[in-house]
Amino acid sequence: MMHEKRMEEKNGTSWKEFLLLGLQYQKSPTIFLVAISFMFFIAITGNCLLLFVINSDSSLDTPMYFFLKQLALLDLCQILTIVPRVFVSFVTKRYTISLYGCVAQITVTLLLGGAECLILATMSYDRYVAICKPLQYPILMRKSILHMMSVAAWVWSTLQALACSLYVLPLPYCKANVIKHYICVYPALLQLSCSDNSAFKKATYVGNFLVLLIPISVILSSYIAILLQVLRVQSSERSHKALTTCLSHLCVVGFFYGAAILTYMTSSSSYSTERSMINTVFTTIVPATMNPFIYSLRNQDVLSTLKKLFGKCK
Repeated sequence: MMHEKRMEEKNGTSWKEFLLLGLQYQKSPTIFLVAISFMFFIAITGNCLLLFVINSDSSLDTPMYFFLKQLALLDLCQILTIVPRVFVSFVTKRYTISLYGCVAQITVTLLLGGAECLILATMSYDRYVAICKPLQYPILMRKSILHMMSVAAWVWSTLQALACSLYVLPLPYCKANVIKHYICVYPALLQLSCSDNSAFKKATYVGNFLVLLIPISVILSSYIAILLQVLRVQSSERSHKALTTCLSHLCVVGFFYGAAILTYMTSSSSYSTERSMINTVFTTIVPATMNPFIYSLRNQDVLSTLKKLFGKCK
């Protein structure tokens, strides 16, 4: 009865509280929660271990690991923003969230997601310079350049997240206050607004194009150049190693960017609750779980450092 009352439309007033009922649209919410809880544990363990290893070995103080540390921190923040709240809501059966809490969650997820898009692009560029322009690597990837690239990624993602949040915050929400998702995402929130948001939607396409399609273009062009370079190398062992690394990285990038594009670059008329919830898993939880293993724990430098650390503990 409470949910039915809250779902009624308001006349002349705006909702200040919403219900996140995405789990109720899952066929097996318990299985879904068990799955994301397992991935949550793996992600926390893997990313914390990665940060510990990188900070413990001075030989890993290189541009590649500089960006990997940021990626690990991004993944930790992203998954900590989402999973604990979903789990607590399910256990306590309290699905309410204030408008300000909803907008804050949108801001954080957009900021972290945008920063991850750009950090992934800088990582691919780093690998391109290391393999295709090794003699210029110390100049092109010096510390001042690294910091400039990092600051640019964070500033741009912050500006885009704030622009989106500051727009959706004052909108009138006079339709049903049920968000058919387990977290707040702005496409789902806009579905509840009773104002004309067509201009904003067009503007977000431009912003999403810059944050999604341009970085993925950099990533694809970098890895294509790397693969072409690898084919010219006579060493079959080195070629195989580089090819395996590139393919594994592209798998993660494919999952992340594919889901992000489907979430943020599809028209509102084709918005799907079920698809949006699945896409959110692939843009937040899955990358946070896979990245430590794909990018680093398969790396011989990281593995050798791990062996040294565990050897000291014996």
